[in-house]
Amino acid sequence: RPDIHFGKKESVKDTARVLGRIYDGILFRGFSQKTCEELAEYSGVPVWNGLTDDYHPTQILADLLTVKETFGSLDDCTVAYVGDGRNNVANSLMMGCAKAGVRYVCCTPKELWPDEASLAEAEEVAKRNGVDIRVFDDPVKGVKGANVLYTDVWVSMGEESKTAERIKMLRPYQINMDLMRATGNIDGKLMFLHCLPAFHDFNTDVTKDTGALEVTDEVFESKYSKVFDESENRMHTIKALFVSALCDRATI
Repeated sequence: RPDIHFGKKESVKDTARVLGRIYDGILFRGFSQKTCEELAEYSGVPVWNGLTDDYHPTQILADLLTVKETFGSLDDCTVAYVGDGRNNVANSLMMGCAKAGVRYVCCTPKELWPDEASLAEAEEVAKRNGVDIRVFDDPVKGVKGANVLYTDVWVSMGEESKTAERIKMLRPYQINMDLMRATGNIDGKLMFLHCLPAFHDFNTDVTKDTGALEVTDEVFESKYSKVFDESENRMHTIKALFVSALCDRATI
């Protein structure tokens, strides 16, 4: 529910125990990762992270399913994320690729490189699965050899005051057809993904003056774009996640 204010009039611990008496599972979509973890600790029911400031794991399930559906396999695949390299989507995509045995490249300004601890943890997992993680501040060099170019909005929720600064910083990281060509795979195994919503034209309040931001309309509407398959796959992967967790719990 959007009107729950955790910790305002009741502690997260107490709220978790109330909700656990009412529901078989809780999907948390909010801001604080700590709140999500407290719900999981005290509710007594499965808790799924639908989005926090730090992570967005359910999105990555849909992303990887889309890659597998399109290419037939995740084998010998390189995903290049271009943009804000330390936001929730980038954090989870990095770890998701590491766990799935997919090479991951992060193309981002040095000011927005992944958190050192998160990067080290993901690198350890990636190494166990026979792949690597690389970080570049030069997007043209970084995307070379990539099969998937992925981006997200440049300004996350709660960072609206940084909009002008962030746009200036990330303009060189816009995914356009030149960057798609820089992969070297323009005539082969290549796709574009975005978790949506995307600022790719003039048709929003945000972009009515600026035009396309993180991705051009040309790429967004191209044959390479699988963003609406990806969006549909959110439904399928979430349902699978619910069924898996609830069935496991029922057998305990």
